[in-house]
Amino acid sequence: MVKKIILTGDRPTGKLHIGHYVGSLKNRVELQNSGEYETFIMIADIQALTDNARDPEKIRRSLIQVALDYLAVGIDPEKSTILVQSQIPALSELTEHYANLVTVSRLNRNPTVKTEIKQKKFGQSVPVGFAMYPISQAADITAFKATTVPVGDDQEPMLEQTREIVRSFNSIYKQNILVEPEGYFPPKGMGRIPGLDGNAKMSKSLGNAIYLSDDADTIKSKIMSMYTDPDHVHVEDPGKVEGNTVFTYLDIFDHDKAKVADLKAQYQHGGLGDVKIKLYLNDVMQAFLQPIRDRYNQYAKDIPSVYEILKKGSAHANEVANQTLKEVRDAIGINYFG
Repeated sequence: MVKKIILTGDRPTGKLHIGHYVGSLKNRVELQNSGEYETFIMIADIQALTDNARDPEKIRRSLIQVALDYLAVGIDPEKSTILVQSQIPALSELTEHYANLVTVSRLNRNPTVKTEIKQKKFGQSVPVGFAMYPISQAADITAFKATTVPVGDDQEPMLEQTREIVRSFNSIYKQNILVEPEGYFPPKGMGRIPGLDGNAKMSKSLGNAIYLSDDADTIKSKIMSMYTDPDHVHVEDPGKVEGNTVFTYLDIFDHDKAKVADLKAQYQHGGLGDVKIKLYLNDVMQAFLQPIRDRYNQYAKDIPSVYEILKKGSAHANEVANQTLKEVRDAIGINYFG
């Protein structure tokens, strides 16, 4: 039986928010604690530079921020290897070898890349590194022989490209070295949380996020400004709960489902004001985020120890990736000097 290995991670382009928690961080902690997987969690700074190369300070600043967020939500360096992508040189060489197995037209057909190019408004000025990041991602996954990659539904095309590269490499070089990964997806409807403004996606760039490290006053201020039902003008007016971000958040974060159902009924009937329901959501979110914030502040008191965690994790990851690279070089036949 093939050992189950997880590879997952984030681009360090800013603080992580509750959308990241709902979409991936929660699952990572659960999988890590299950004892069924060896887990590698990558801070993908090279990938972040593909569209931030002219602002490297942003990436350097965000690196420790993301590490603190990981530790705060319960990623345990004794159970998971937290690594920094740029500190694993083997990944760059693997990317180079895999690039020879992928055509430009195939890269251009990747729907995830096409969508992201459109979102970032590159036009005809797409950096080569950005266009190639599905190949780089394949290197990340295969370097650690990951069997399982926790992703959102929109990332399935990226995984399929990795599987194509694995099949091509193993077939061409007649070696069963690389492993085809499977995706691990959040339950239907649970992989994404809308932004505070009602936008379908919570995003740093849209400024509609609650960050894991936000203080209590900031959280309350953001919640009180949330989008609800624009037609619910007076307390006595019947209100809609579908598409109402306050109730969407309550469905996700409030464990008292009977209470939520009762509040929905009151709101739909009329007689429950937006201020009251937002204050209730604030209580729920404060209770959820306080332990995370406490752990964050504790780790933030000793930043050198956080860097030490990243250094230790990257050293272990380096050993694993170098072994895979040796096998790849042997298969291609370019380990000329042993």
